[in-house]
Amino acid sequence: MKASIPLIITISRQLGCGGAVIGQQVAAKLNIRYVDREIISRAAQRLSVVEKEIDEKDEKIQSFWKSFFQLNALASDAPLPPDMRITTTGEIFKVESDIIQHIAKEQASVIIGRCGYYILKDHPNVITVYLHADKAYRVDRIARQTGMTDKEALEMIEKNDKERGNYIETFTGNKWHDARQFDLCIDTGKTGVDNAVELILNYVIMVHS
Repeated sequence: MKASIPLIITISRQLGCGGAVIGQQVAAKLNIRYVDREIISRAAQRLSVVEKEIDEKDEKIQSFWKSFFQLNALASDAPLPPDMRITTTGEIFKVESDIIQHIAKEQASVIIGRCGYYILKDHPNVITVYLHADKAYRVDRIARQTGMTDKEALEMIEKNDKERGNYIETFTGNKWHDARQFDLCIDTGKTGVDNAVELILNYVIMVHS
């Protein structure tokens, strides 16, 4: 691979697998950019809408986000203005795709979610990672982080899996869990966060050696 082409690592993840912390640690160890909320912020600016609307439509439905915000502490308390124009999910996907492609040209980055693995499938220096785990592990992780009951955490996971899967299939035409789409698939329930980080770093070294 050409050294002049930025290294891009996309991380697609199931809810409760530790995707954000793993992505942050990988980016820190490689001394490259970590991209997650920035995509939403830039999409909101381009579409002239508030970030909350992007959050509520991007990959999930509004009812799910009311719970998901508790996990990430990212919700805005301000209500959506009644005169705010409605942006379609298709518009959001197109704008986010443009932003992701632009970021990939700017500098080496770890990009979380947003169908990055699909949008950048033709990028000459991309490593695509998929993080998954069994429901018991994910339920336990979410319950401990949020104070939810196991039942509430399980309901959140099942909604997220269904809605995110539908979103990805709609815009990519592919099944989200198809391992053939990814360079590296990791069961974080078996590896834990630290080992998952090391696996990704070792893979980067291997393909660039």
